[in-house]
Amino acid sequence: MTDPAGALLGPAEVRALAAELGLRPTKTLGQNFVIDPNTVRRIVRVSGVGPGDVVVEVGPGLGSLTLGLLEAGARVLAVEVDPALAGRLARTVRERAGRRAADRLTVLPADALRVTELPEDPAALVANLPYNVSVPVLLHLLASFPSIQRALVMVQLEVAQRLAAEPGSRVYGVPSAKARWFGEVRQAGLVGRSVFWPVPNVDSGLVGLVRTAPPRGDVTREEVFAVIDAAFAQRRKMLRSALAGWAGGAARAAEVLVAAGLQPTLRGEALGIADFAAVAAAGRTIAR
Repeated sequence: MTDPAGALLGPAEVRALAAELGLRPTKTLGQNFVIDPNTVRRIVRVSGVGPGDVVVEVGPGLGSLTLGLLEAGARVLAVEVDPALAGRLARTVRERAGRRAADRLTVLPADALRVTELPEDPAALVANLPYNVSVPVLLHLLASFPSIQRALVMVQLEVAQRLAAEPGSRVYGVPSAKARWFGEVRQAGLVGRSVFWPVPNVDSGLVGLVRTAPPRGDVTREEVFAVIDAAFAQRRKMLRSALAGWAGGAARAAEVLVAAGLQPTLRGEALGIADFAAVAAAGRTIAR
């Protein structure tokens, strides 16, 4: 029988699988594979995933985190854009964790940015996201699958800091505000470079999200995101100027901001998600 405790991939196993596939990790696909089982178990532990949970994982690669999620008893929907990696993953799980674990794995050869349907409703998203598309993938999946109630993703540390930033922070911006439309966001830990192969030239961080209800129900996500995009397109400008194109002029933007209970001289980094939603609602009302 396979020993589940020894199922996770270490440096030798990762390199052997890569050699078998003739794989040379590419920056284009953001491929950096975790080679440290302790890091994998830490991610799974922090995610809170347990037996029976349906988890969507993006970019499973050679299977490091996939094996950890299966070890915890989860059902895993693994979305992998690389055909060679997608084709090898189920066999890797069977060989290292056994048939029962493999029965809890569904591999979806697809681009995560284009996935709009899954065979099951996932309750969680846990992933080492490709760094070059991490924020778009996170926001797309949260928007497309309301069943996702919590997420834990590993991203470039700078991106983790932006996602978790609070209004008024130097790094607060579009990712920070948009992520908060979906829920409460927090930094959940640091990940060193040495646990990856190849070793990246940046540090990594974990970001956790717990879904909450949108700040208000009289505006859509698309309407609020349009305000966020406009507010940060010219970051150093006051909102009455930054929102001029969106509102149809600086005077109209100032009118909308006052109606939303905000000073027109504020800048975008001062607003929380409830404020952006209030601006979108006021803009809709005044447009009538």
